[in-house]
Amino acid sequence: MQPTGIIEAPKAVNHLKELQAYGQSVWLDYIRRDLFSSGELKRMIDEDGLRGMTSNPAIFEKAIAGSDLYSDLLKSLASRTDLDAKGRYEILAIRDIQHAADALRPVYDSTKRRDGYVSLEVSPYLARDTQGTLEEARRLWKAVGRENLMIKVPGTEEGIPAFQQLISEGININVTLLFAQDVYRRVAEAYIAGLEQLAARGGDVSQIGSVASFFISRIDSSIDSIVETRLKTARTAQEQEQLKSLLGKVAIANGKQTYASYQKIFSGPRWQALAANGAQTQRVLWASTSTKNPNYSDVLYVDELIGADTVNTIPPATFDAFREHGRPRASLTEDLAGAATIMQTVAAVGISMKEVTDKLTDDGVRLFADAFDKLLAAVKKSSATFHP
Repeated sequence: MQPTGIIEAPKAVNHLKELQAYGQSVWLDYIRRDLFSSGELKRMIDEDGLRGMTSNPAIFEKAIAGSDLYSDLLKSLASRTDLDAKGRYEILAIRDIQHAADALRPVYDSTKRRDGYVSLEVSPYLARDTQGTLEEARRLWKAVGRENLMIKVPGTEEGIPAFQQLISEGININVTLLFAQDVYRRVAEAYIAGLEQLAARGGDVSQIGSVASFFISRIDSSIDSIVETRLKTARTAQEQEQLKSLLGKVAIANGKQTYASYQKIFSGPRWQALAANGAQTQRVLWASTSTKNPNYSDVLYVDELIGADTVNTIPPATFDAFREHGRPRASLTEDLAGAATIMQTVAAVGISMKEVTDKLTDDGVRLFADAFDKLLAAVKKSSATFHP
């Protein structure tokens, strides 16, 4: 056969798909009805190696208020006088979550329950209510009726005992709003305790999936703000240098040390007893991984948090950016001594990580509640247009 003289251009490398080689699963931090109807979700699963999805009140608020994709459903509910705004929202959300779960079911099956999950959050109004969280999580779990659902529960003082109890009942949980290393360790211990309770009751621990959603970019936003303020009054060159060394570095250092805790917790004899019965580790999921500071790389919080048995849930713009110019490598285990130095410097300059992370947790609860307020207002407003 004679050569044609036509040289095919090399196919562009999809860096998202490359992450699988490092043991990291990519989930999408976004949900909207047209992802299913357009076939885009299937394309992302097939071509980008997408392995799961997460949602939150802010994401649903943008989907419902920012498009007319839900108008027909809201119109069909207009005559339902038994439904308030929350009830209407749940019908829309549950339908979206079911569609996503069905699309991801082949991933769930092929990975033997490791991936293929979609998350739905309990009401943010319940973040400080253990009993209310338990009741709503059970209700949503039953309403969605999909094995590859994860119910999102906040990692607050009141949320952690609810999480442990729900795991013991065989419900998959995504523990969200984690910022502090010590709180992460408590969540990991609660997961193990919940599985032990499930096993003691004769339950099958191999059926359970869970992730611990550890938030990243908000740490740097908070620390950088403190550092910028402190730099204005720094008295010595050494103090200035110490402060500057923290800019854009603390969130990743905090994440690396959290990952080291994960490796330690899920390797001891207590864990091995559960693993022998098919239990899967509760992976760390990196959340809030879009870059807030325009001076930093737009894929910073994906590039630097790659490691085995982790998940990164990535918003659409960052997802596209990493596909194009991400730098996959086993970055989570790089320069752990440097990460330790960063965290030591934080303490040395008098910044309290506990105060920072406590405030971020409180702010996160408030921000999700505010988003839920807006979401319910949007549903109420849209529904009102259809009343005769």
